[in-house]
Amino acid sequence: MIEAVDQFVLPFIDSLYGRFGYAGVVIAMAIESAAIPIPSELILPFAGWSVSRGVLEPLTGAQWTYWGAVIAGVIGNTVGSLVSYGVGAFGGRPLLERYGRYVLISSHDLETADRWFARWGDFTVLFSRMLPIVRTFISVPAGIARMPLWRFLVFSVVGAVPWVMLLVWAGMVLGENWLEIKSRLRGLDYLVALALAGLLAVFVWRHVRSR
Repeated sequence: MIEAVDQFVLPFIDSLYGRFGYAGVVIAMAIESAAIPIPSELILPFAGWSVSRGVLEPLTGAQWTYWGAVIAGVIGNTVGSLVSYGVGAFGGRPLLERYGRYVLISSHDLETADRWFARWGDFTVLFSRMLPIVRTFISVPAGIARMPLWRFLVFSVVGAVPWVMLLVWAGMVLGENWLEIKSRLRGLDYLVALALAGLLAVFVWRHVRSR
């Protein structure tokens, strides 16, 4: 499945960058941050590789630069995160309040999430932006919990910056071997996925037992 996604994503990213340059990075990162599975481990190193090759950026007519790719990545991440936040705040919350009991989510769970984000939301969003998988989906629960928008934006951007900088830089350093970044991070992907599956299993078990 992962290889199939990569095979689809790579030509898509190549086409975006060839036509739109930095704007292509914004578009790709916005899609990724809006909870659509286009991994930033492909989007950003590919931009770094474009920098290392001295490719001409189509909108400016100049060569790709490191900071241009980083700024585009952060902007795209912010745009996509706002979309996901809005889905959680204006769509997910009403649906869960009305139908959440059918998927084992009670009003008490929503209240618990509200209290969590009120107390720990800043750090949750900040560190989640540096983790594979989680970084893509954290905006939705933040929106459902109605985390103050300005705080969400600040900590989302601050958390995204080091992730974007690291992956663009890694793409520059590895050059044509930039795809190795995805394979090297795959072990971390599996660990994060396993941890999430474990948390989900505990959540379901506790709710089934209480009923």
